[in-house]
Amino acid sequence: DRYGEREREREIKAMAADKGIASEFRYSAKAPRPEQGVLRAMRPEEGWVCEAEPANETQGPLIRSTLQPKEGASATFQGCGSLSEIFERSVSKYGDNACLGLRLKGADGTVGDYKWLTYREVSEKVVAVSSGLMGEGVVAQNTVGVFGANSPEWMMAMQACNRANIACVPLYDTLGENAVEYILNHAECKAVFVSADKLGNLLKSKDNMSTVKLIVYWGEPKEEDKATLAGLKSVKSYSFGELLDLGAASPKQGSKAKSTDVATIMYTSGTTGDPKGVILPHSALVSEINAVSVTLKAVGTEISEGDVFFSYLPLAHIFDRMTEELLIAMGGSIGYWQGSVKHILEDVGALKPTFFCGVPRIFDRIYSAVMAKMSSSFVAGLLYRIAMSRKFGAMKAGHSVFTAAPFMDKLIFNKVKARLGGNVRIMISGGAPLAPHVEKFLRVAMCCPVVQGYGLTETCAASFCAVPDDLSMFATIGVPFPSVEYRLEAVPEMDYSPFDNPPRGEVLIRGTSVFTGYYKDEKQTKGAIDKDGYFHTGDVGETQATGALKIIDRKKNIFKLSQGEYVAVEVLESAYKKNLNMEQVWVYGNSFENCVVAVVVPNEEKLMAWAKDAGVSGDYEAVCKTPEANKMILDELKKTGKEGKMKGFEIVKAVHLEHTEFSVDADLLTPTFKMRRPQLLKHYKTEIDALYANLKA
Repeated sequence: DRYGEREREREIKAMAADKGIASEFRYSAKAPRPEQGVLRAMRPEEGWVCEAEPANETQGPLIRSTLQPKEGASATFQGCGSLSEIFERSVSKYGDNACLGLRLKGADGTVGDYKWLTYREVSEKVVAVSSGLMGEGVVAQNTVGVFGANSPEWMMAMQACNRANIACVPLYDTLGENAVEYILNHAECKAVFVSADKLGNLLKSKDNMSTVKLIVYWGEPKEEDKATLAGLKSVKSYSFGELLDLGAASPKQGSKAKSTDVATIMYTSGTTGDPKGVILPHSALVSEINAVSVTLKAVGTEISEGDVFFSYLPLAHIFDRMTEELLIAMGGSIGYWQGSVKHILEDVGALKPTFFCGVPRIFDRIYSAVMAKMSSSFVAGLLYRIAMSRKFGAMKAGHSVFTAAPFMDKLIFNKVKARLGGNVRIMISGGAPLAPHVEKFLRVAMCCPVVQGYGLTETCAASFCAVPDDLSMFATIGVPFPSVEYRLEAVPEMDYSPFDNPPRGEVLIRGTSVFTGYYKDEKQTKGAIDKDGYFHTGDVGETQATGALKIIDRKKNIFKLSQGEYVAVEVLESAYKKNLNMEQVWVYGNSFENCVVAVVVPNEEKLMAWAKDAGVSGDYEAVCKTPEANKMILDELKKTGKEGKMKGFEIVKAVHLEHTEFSVDADLLTPTFKMRRPQLLKHYKTEIDALYANLKA
């Protein structure tokens, strides 16, 4: 019986409950970490989804998860209706478990092992910090900003806001002066928690922060920043420790948050215009926690109190924010990175997480690094291809990731898994769709369940997920969470209809985990949420025969060429990036031109190896500027396009080579590594104009 192990687990749990003893399947922070299991998803008899209402003139049927209770989606988790209640429950239940961890620097500058605060210790600090805030006049439903890289202080500041019923306003640590100033003023923040390394950035706006009356910093600030703080007349400032001591000396209870109260205003980084403040009440976040918990349990990848999570994606993004809230709810441990990409692998190696989340940009890099190593040796490459083919074939035949090819795992894939510490038992990808070849690589090579999710800030992170052991959901976003329901709506200008076979259309989502509106922006709110309560995502989905949904397009990321042909630019970029010679690819076209061009950041290692063989001299930057390198990359783009059976107008006709990667700091990527197309065009307008001029010459 393919589900025998899961049934056996239930029997043991039931026996343990009868005898009043702890089940061996429940872990504490002191117990061994959860082992790699062989549990498989229990597919409901009626399938994963059901039709709740029929189609109408322009929309397909209303689709729900069969995991959703008949009485409707739940906005509570284990009887808790707010984030503060969830945290208090975890403190009561998991008080001695490791909660928040960080690697501390010694006097000699070296970094040691992770040091941990228990749930009870974190709670004591949260009570003190929230009391300190209230003592300084911050009251219920005021807004407080948090600005800095992920850290225990960041999480404690957020939990302090939850306890005092204050709306937390996270700010990406990569934001520039103008964006920080805009968000603080737009959200009318009364106070700001800030890391010492970002204090200088914050203080650049000191004369324009109209509502901020309190600044609380963690870490050791520069002397000039301390002096600037001391000179502020209308703004008080404390270190995190000082505010904590003030609150501990005068504890305050404050008002309990209601489920309808605002928990957070998350400002989307966006690819165009000013950031939008997404209003999320406690009910939305709690509903999401419950939905993720129910779904992960159903697909056989339940989070437990023995799990350890590596925090490096920005807490200012809803994906990491909700993941950490989930870990807190389940009594797990969260280890924070040092805040530097340079040391990220060291941190992962020291923490050895069991639960790892990433965005496609991160997984693309892991894939490229492994592929580069395999391609450097004929024997290694051959073994890898054989192992990949055999294991993936066994998984398609019905074997779990653990039983598909144990010998190949020991021989090859465990070495790949070791790159993330070796203990990862659950991996989740979100933020953007994974390229199919990268998803296949992760599912096979990481030797653990890989869950691809889909969602937006407006849907409180993930609202869909693919069942890890069900390969009929490969290259899809899977099925909806029990907190939401969805329809597909016709997009006639792109020739998408929910009445096609297969059904296709814009994804509309409604449910308890959906936002209530954009802060101070009724016009955009009405444009995003229709009269029936559906949020219009802007993403185009296609329903698969299995009931899973696949994102195939974006309403906004499509343009028409001068001959009338439509180009889905993200589809092209994803295809071109499969070529290992490309590190980053931005494809551009408009309605005045009859072809597309591109700016490419070549893979440095591949380019320099080619240059050596081709007799092209110079460093990476110099080689990028040579006509020989330009021709080689353009030829590779054309080859990839033809292999992918692209239409003639989809194949890049000219290319500019860039030696500097598109980055968040340069404002060319969002904090989740999505391309900011208007900014890219502004940055490379001269080069784009030159490419088209040369094509016409």
